[in-house]
Amino acid sequence: MRYFRVEADRAAGYTGDIDGTYKWLLPGIRGCPTCKATWSDISRAYPSVDLTPIAALADFEKPRPEPIEEYERLRELVRPFLPVGAIVEPGSSFGPFMGKGQGRFGPFAMPLSCWLLVQREPLEKLQAEGLLGLKGCRTQLRFRQRATPEFLDLEILPVGRAHPDCLPPERQPPCSRCGRLSLRLPEPLVLDAATLPSHLDVFRLEDFSTVIVCTQRFVDACQRLGLDGVSFRLLPTK
Repeated sequence: MRYFRVEADRAAGYTGDIDGTYKWLLPGIRGCPTCKATWSDISRAYPSVDLTPIAALADFEKPRPEPIEEYERLRELVRPFLPVGAIVEPGSSFGPFMGKGQGRFGPFAMPLSCWLLVQREPLEKLQAEGLLGLKGCRTQLRFRQRATPEFLDLEILPVGRAHPDCLPPERQPPCSRCGRLSLRLPEPLVLDAATLPSHLDVFRLEDFSTVIVCTQRFVDACQRLGLDGVSFRLLPTK
């Protein structure tokens, strides 16, 4: 099986632009007591998660850094609602993707390189092809135009890792308290074949969660169906 990085296709000629964010999120961490870092990462998003049963929803509505104890308290409130396989970090997002858009769109849209939206009809065609793990979640997007697209948000689970050979030999392990991995995305990126899933045709890496990966099956189905708006860059495996 070959694997590809999914990226926005700027050469496809679409003019569409979407500005938005998720309904709820975990705060960042302010001054981890172990590594001293203040940080968050918005790349992990779980749009199927409904946090409305939590009483203090206001705690999940404003991006901000908090002491690690408060972050950990809020993280534990979220855990019962997470899908199987989810990994959360400071800044992880939940609920529908909300915002506004305008312009001419293709089948796919990537508001950021780590978020992937797909229109309903193309998603249904991909699911009919038998691709694995394609879960589309409702969005709350407003379009000020006559031709209004219906975008769903793909819930992309974290599975798979970069191969150690493409990482710096003298690298630090993740922080033992907050989990922060102080590594830049390696170039070239090489995937660790032993960690890649057999049950998903689209996923994001566990250790570099901004990277969305798909299988050759997904690429072939998109090309067969004439679905554009994203490009595919082959990633070596080892």
